[in-house]
Amino acid sequence: MSSTTGTRGESVTPANPAFDTVADTTDVTALLERGRALSTPVLRAAVDRLAPPMDTVAAYHFGWIDAQGQPADGDGGKAVRPALALLSAEAAGAAPEAGVPGAVAVELVHNFSLLHDDLMDGDEQRRHRDTVWKVHGPAQAILVGDALFALANEVLLELGTVEAGRATRRLTVASRKLIDGQAQDISYEHRERVTVEECLEMEGNKTGALLACACSIGAVLGGADDRTADTLEAYGYHLGLAFQAVDDLLGIWGDPESTGKQTWSDLRQRKKSLPVVAALAAGGPASERLGELLAADAKSTDFDSFSEEEFAARAALIEEAGGREWTAQEARRQHAVAIEALHRVDMPQTVRAQLTALADFVVVRKR
Repeated sequence: MSSTTGTRGESVTPANPAFDTVADTTDVTALLERGRALSTPVLRAAVDRLAPPMDTVAAYHFGWIDAQGQPADGDGGKAVRPALALLSAEAAGAAPEAGVPGAVAVELVHNFSLLHDDLMDGDEQRRHRDTVWKVHGPAQAILVGDALFALANEVLLELGTVEAGRATRRLTVASRKLIDGQAQDISYEHRERVTVEECLEMEGNKTGALLACACSIGAVLGGADDRTADTLEAYGYHLGLAFQAVDDLLGIWGDPESTGKQTWSDLRQRKKSLPVVAALAAGGPASERLGELLAADAKSTDFDSFSEEEFAARAALIEEAGGREWTAQEARRQHAVAIEALHRVDMPQTVRAQLTALADFVVVRKR
């Protein structure tokens, strides 16, 4: 397995920040492609309902056109949530197509959050190209995000079934939690210290809630009872925490060519992500020095002009204090809890294996 040199000169494996072996992604790739193939036509039809220029701006965000309005085959994201929604329908004994409206609704809410988050965080790049607010302006990023959120509920409610009402209720709760998580994330950037428990709560809201919804919404649309849906939701929630733990590792040590973001991106935004919070809570010389630097950074007037070496030094202190390893272990722990939840649901063995493979994919990735 190939390796590169880490922040302290040690050998690390960039493809796999949380696990020591790389999973076979052959079946996962097919699952992701199926989710994308079944949900994209419905997603595009929903986006086409938007008034100009919001339809064009949304199409740019999803990678369907370029900044000049020409057709493009851009990176539309990993499509993990649509794949999970279809599998949750199958877990309930329904056809995967039953989960398509849920897959589209969850994807619309997810992208609503990305449009707003990019603007709030000042991120200029997503999926290897300029973000919507950078190309079309902040006003369009806000409006299109709002429109996608409204479309998500419309796609579900127009089904007109009892199951659609139940699914919409779960999506609405997940959306509110997602927004809670973003508000917590922003507020933590301005605090000197955040506890590990607070960070996990924030990440459970910001990432876990919507993944949990993706893992139950297809089952609800397929006629599953609340106990089954709740258990699948528990799988998705813990999977979301594992997903975010890996994201936090990539946000500091990820390869920009893979992540599509700047080097040390989370450190540049002063994010209190899990590696940072765990390092600050660890105690010891590296933890204390890191705390001093971050406290000074919060008051600095030239933070935006910091050199690569200064960010690398902070990353090295996080690693020395144990933040990197703690976060990798937390990703493994949350992954194990997610898999355990699957065993409490009576479902076809092939579906269980596919949900397990998707969970492995989430924590063994480099973008």
